[in-house]
Amino acid sequence: MTKRYWVIGGEYDGADFGVLVPGTEKMSGPYEDERKARTEWTRLTYCPEATATTRYSIAAEAVR
Repeated sequence: MTKRYWVIGGEYDGADFGVLVPGTEKMSGPYEDERKARTEWTRLTYCPEATATTRYSIAAEAVR
């Protein structure tokens, strides 16, 4: 079984990271390699537009 990786997230409405601000949602992928997903995660997380309430995660999807 192989995996695909996605980078998902955006800007949240508070420090509890409970609700995304509408219109800021981003999803990048799929990436066949976790390293490539991590590179994209780093780019999004540390971009100049990122605020203290911006958060991204890497999600793995099992592909048969």
